[in-house]
Amino acid sequence: MVQDKRLIEQRKRINKKRPSFRRVESWRYKRVKNSWRKARGIDSQTRKKTKSGVKSPTVGYRNPKKIRGLHPSGFEEVRVTTIQDLKNLNKNHHAIKISGKLGAKKRINLIDYCQKRGFRTLNLGVSQKEIETLEAMVDAPISDIEGEEFLDIDDLEDSIGGD
Repeated sequence: MVQDKRLIEQRKRINKKRPSFRRVESWRYKRVKNSWRKARGIDSQTRKKTKSGVKSPTVGYRNPKKIRGLHPSGFEEVRVTTIQDLKNLNKNHHAIKISGKLGAKKRINLIDYCQKRGFRTLNLGVSQKEIETLEAMVDAPISDIEGEEFLDIDDLEDSIGGD
């Protein structure tokens, strides 16, 4: 894992140096999109790989093989839809991404199961800070909440346009 951390730092450095590979003359014409296309012109400086040409994607820009495809945290991402999908996973190697197709009820059950087993969940949907504030509000006595202003029913009807 120590070597993986070193390689992840190396990947960050490589990514900072990697140019954004843009299609030749995409900055010149609106009809030519930014997405990379190989230069094929007979006199193209980019195809000839001269210094004045645009940088082309080559093997040298690739990430280290050992960490290729890993999440920046160092875990392998796994999409999960059911609890059965978690049976063969290791919490030290895999991070969970919960499928977007799941509804709220099944999603909550799956998140609870993941947290009890110690899995790292990458897409909870809310930040840790939001969770802590909600828990603090639940634990706070009602007398603390009474001081805060709430919408009055009459004001709400007026804003909606009730007659």
